[in-house]
Parts: sequence; C-alpha cells; structure tokens
Amino acid sequence: MRRSSASRAARAAFAVAAATHLTALAAGATVLALATKPLLMPLLAVHVLTRGGPRLLAVALLFGCGGDVLLQCGGDALFRAGMGSFAAGHVCYLVLFARHGSPGGARTHRLAAGYAAAWLGTVTLLWPDLDADLRLPVAGYSLLLTAMALGATRARLWTAAGGALFLLSDTLIATGLAGWPQAPVPQFWVMLTYLAAQCLLAYGVRRCDGESGGTGLQPPGPSSDRRPAGRTSRSRQFLTAARASTMPKP
Repeated sequence: MRRSSASRAARAAFAVAAATHLTALAAGATVLALATKPLLMPLLAVHVLTRGGPRLLAVALLFGCGGDVLLQCGGDALFRAGMGSFAAGHVCYLVLFARHGSPGGARTHRLAAGYAAAWLGTVTLLWPDLDADLRLPVAGYSLLLTAMALGATRARLWTAAGGALFLLSDTLIATGLAGWPQAPVPQFWVMLTYLAAQCLLAYGVRRCDGESGGTGLQPPGPSSDRRPAGRTSRSRQFLTAARASTMPKP
C-alpha cells in the first residue's frame, strides 16, 4: 500500500511539473521553465522505481536529467557534455531492449534500412549548416540515437513510439543548431515530444520487465507448455470423478 501511494504521488508530481514546464515555455516564463526542467526526469525515475521498474531504466532517465541541465546552461562545451549524458541514457535503453526485445527478423531489417536512410539523409542535409566543431559530435550522437530508436521497435509498440518521438525531438534541436526555420516557440515542441518519448519508453520497458518477472526473459508465448494452476487442478478433479464413476460398485 505504501509503495502504491508513493508511486501515485510521484506520478502526480511529475504530471504537475511537466504541465507547469510546458505552460511556462508557451508563456515565455523563462525562470519558471528553467526551475522546473531539472525536476522532470528524477520524478519520472522515482515513479518507475516505486512501481518496481528496473533500476537501469531509472538510470537512463537520470542521464536524461543530466542532459536537460547541461543543455540549458549554454556554451559549446556544456552542450557536448549534455549530448554525452543523453548518449549514456541511450546506451542504457539499448541494454534494456536487448534484455526484453524479440529477435530481429525481416521486419527489423526493413526498419533498420529505413532508420539508416533517415539518419544519413538528415546528417547530409544538416552538415553544411552546422558549426564545424559540432558536425562530428552531432553525427555520432544522432547515430546512437537512431540505434536506440531502432532497438525500441524490438520491445513493444509503446517503446517504438517513444524511440521515434525521441528521434523527432532531437532532430528539432539539430535543425535549430543549423539555423533552419523553426515553428513558433520551438522549445515547447522539443520538450513536448521529449517528455512524451521518455514516458512511452519508461512505460513500455516497465511493462516488459513486469511480464518477464524482472528476469530479462521474454514471457511465454501462446505455444508455451505452462498452464494456470487452477485449470490444472480442475482438470485433475474432473478426471478423478470420471474414473470413480466408471469403477464397479461393490
């Protein structure tokens, strides 16, 4: 009961912080936006842990918090450090998807080709407009991000959607770095897609972990030999009664 209450409290606190942050961005309240941004991922991580989610998922979210804080501080060095923090979070996600994801097949190969083409096309278009010292870091980071988004498709639909939204969010950041035309209040759209991505990734991974009992194993499929204990017990009772009815009476 206490664990459930803590989980609900963390989820409510995250929802309030996220709504406040997005409203502050839309309204141009810079100070409030800066104050609420560092709270977002830690609150989501607390919710994950109090729901019994894997610790590595919470670590991935906290690396996201590190990236959030470093990116809003400004400066090229801190921006690269922020990318490094997000990259560490993507590595955590890749490990989680390797634990819970299904083996790759023809569908995965087609998706890999599509994601690779999207990465190559985006980097090619952005390359001339990026600062020279950011070109290689952005290309390397976006390759890891694309790998994470592809890996997310192997777990479940929630994680696949989260990976795609994370890719969209960071692409919006990259187009801003390149000086491309932006939508009104661009940071609002960056954070909206980012928060949705992290929530979907966290939910999907936690569901996978719960179904596998936290062991990193896939839950048994329809062809599994496992049967519910109640059904097996009822079957034995039926067979016992049937045998008794056919036995000759003394």
